[in-house]
Amino acid sequence: MTKLFFAFVFQLFVIISLAQVQTGKASFYADKFDGTPTASGEKYRHNKLTAAHKTLPFGTKVRVTNQANNQSVEVIINDRGPYVEGRIIDVSKAAAEKLGFVNQGLADVTLEVIDAGDGKKSDPARTIDHVSVDEKEFYDFKVSHLKPHGFGVQIGIYQELVNLIRLADNLKNSYKKQVTVQVKIVNGVKYYGLILGQFSSRPKAEEFREELKKKFPDAFIVEYNRL
Repeated sequence: MTKLFFAFVFQLFVIISLAQVQTGKASFYADKFDGTPTASGEKYRHNKLTAAHKTLPFGTKVRVTNQANNQSVEVIINDRGPYVEGRIIDVSKAAAEKLGFVNQGLADVTLEVIDAGDGKKSDPARTIDHVSVDEKEFYDFKVSHLKPHGFGVQIGIYQELVNLIRLADNLKNSYKKQVTVQVKIVNGVKYYGLILGQFSSRPKAEEFREELKKKFPDAFIVEYNRL
């Protein structure tokens, strides 16, 4: 009886996993990320059918359908993100081309999990250029209270601290800019604004925002003295 019960639960879990459906906006990787390591350890290649998702296990196969033209493509999750509110997946350029939204930059899509893999909830240890990335992540913090001046580019506002930490680490390595976190309390709830750079003038900050536009189209300029 017990074996039958667990077999039933396992089958039910597989059915639920395979039936996962999500709707929202999709974006795609900028060309400059070609060859850079993803969160799984694999290097991003624009001609491969891969994608980033916030929670699905690496190796999960997902069918992405563009709601505007009904074009579909199957991608493998090998990265984490996107970290912009409202977006649910960041696909490779090859996948975006098959979905037909390269010129638009964004698309309303439906995601359907078609192969949940081994169903692991945590990601296996992998190697990125001789650096071990384990399912247990550790970060070295050097935290100090700041009174920044000038201008910065705000990427987004987050509630989940783990998403903020991962994104901050990735952005610092990718863009070599100082990362500043502004803590905001709205109706008793803490939010964390993630800001990149400390620029002496608005034009310099605007130039950097243009560099970020494809990856973070909702980024905007902030003046630290007015925060």
